[in-house]
Amino acid sequence: MLNEFVYCPRLFYLEWVDKQWADNRFTVDGTWQHRAVDEPKGKPHAATKSLDEDPPRSTAIEVSSEELGVVAKIDVMESSEGSVVPIDTKRGAPRDGEHAVHLPERIQVAAQVLILRDNGYEVPNGAVYFTEVRRRVRVDVDQELETLTRQAIADARRVAAAPEAPEPLVDSPKCNGCSLVGICLPDETRMLKGDRKVPPRRLLAPDSPSKPMYVTQPGLSVGKSARRVIVRQHREEVASARLVDVSQLCLFGNVQVSTQLVHLLMDEGIDVFYFSRAGWLKGVTSGLPTKNVELRRRQVLAVDNADLCAAVSGSIVEGKIRNQRTMLRRNGRGVDGDHLSKLLRLSRRARRGVPVHQLLGLEGSAARLYFSNFSRMLRPRVETGKDFNFDFHGRNRRPPRDPINALLSFSYALLTKDCLGAAMSVGLDPYLGVLHRPRFGRPALALDIAEEFRPIVADSVVLTAVNGGVIRPKHFIVRAGGVALTDEGRRKFLGRTNVESIPRCVTQFLGMR
Repeated sequence: MLNEFVYCPRLFYLEWVDKQWADNRFTVDGTWQHRAVDEPKGKPHAATKSLDEDPPRSTAIEVSSEELGVVAKIDVMESSEGSVVPIDTKRGAPRDGEHAVHLPERIQVAAQVLILRDNGYEVPNGAVYFTEVRRRVRVDVDQELETLTRQAIADARRVAAAPEAPEPLVDSPKCNGCSLVGICLPDETRMLKGDRKVPPRRLLAPDSPSKPMYVTQPGLSVGKSARRVIVRQHREEVASARLVDVSQLCLFGNVQVSTQLVHLLMDEGIDVFYFSRAGWLKGVTSGLPTKNVELRRRQVLAVDNADLCAAVSGSIVEGKIRNQRTMLRRNGRGVDGDHLSKLLRLSRRARRGVPVHQLLGLEGSAARLYFSNFSRMLRPRVETGKDFNFDFHGRNRRPPRDPINALLSFSYALLTKDCLGAAMSVGLDPYLGVLHRPRFGRPALALDIAEEFRPIVADSVVLTAVNGGVIRPKHFIVRAGGVALTDEGRRKFLGRTNVESIPRCVTQFLGMR
């Protein structure tokens, strides 16, 4: 974290205080190059003990200094003639010039040297080993570097105690390679504060290679083997996936999960979502929440600010109506042009900052227009020689009374699950919303986030499943007037329609709001 602070104080704050993290190709490669020194090996001698023969090098040594108030995990520690040398492993190559090692890395090594000296070791210098060129570069800790290191420690502690993150860097090339640029949003943050007059540099949120893992069959158990997630039935393995390929674990009905796997998933920041057999979201298991109490305190204050709630709610409703109109224009056949014009007028009225109770009326009017034309987006098909089509005459739920509404309810539950996880991942309370007022047991903020994404994420998946022939009448069951997906239908829907986690743009959405 000291290295990160010297590189960018805002990056340090987001990682250390807000506990935000995102990988990119540099961090993934760095983790891979670092793997050999992450496993503890060897046993260094005590600082006060003299040995006739120097012990072999040791890796992953944790040391701390009460005087500095810093803890370090030293990659490699070598002993020679009664002294020790800490060696830090870095990807890449040294640079040309007077200092082959960048200042953040030099300060990190200097902190390790000072910690070891505070523990009584004789440490002549430190070093950085660059894996790309397999070259070790010596780092001498003179008085100037020691002073810079002590000042960086004090400044980092002061910044960590501040209620807000430092301002982002201004047009810095450091942002180009930063893995947290999609969370930090340096240009957007400055633009919203009026500090930037030109449009922000465009950020493209990359698709994550990991996907949610759904286990829908009752009686299955989910456990781990090394770093693989294993699904078993009667102790026989029926499916597995690498941990790196799993973004969420979603369990439907009576599916067992081992404590060992839950601990591993929490360590890796992977949430476990629990659904009923019918697809209702019942709960979530996750690791510890972010440490930023100030963020949650301000969220509570924001919910009590009527003007702020109206402004944010208006933006949400406007976006939802515009997305509904876009869906009808792109996919509808013979949609009434007057209905499209009314949707446009309703979205403009929502943007004007009307009270929340009026926004709900605008949203309801738009929903009636949208769902009255929803069947026009369904493609007629011929099946087994007979004309076949899914009937849809409007939105209904609890329970849904036709196949399309059953699919919509299920896809909205999946969308809410993703938004709930996104809110929790950035440290917000998912039960404190602005458009959906807080109510016992209702994840109001998750529902707020989901509103804009319902048409373009959930509804489009339903249309793909139906129009593409993935979901058929045999995949539904009717009970007491309600319609639900069968187990096979649920698996078809999850496995053939690319239902994935909400893109990283949801996290960016939360940061901007």
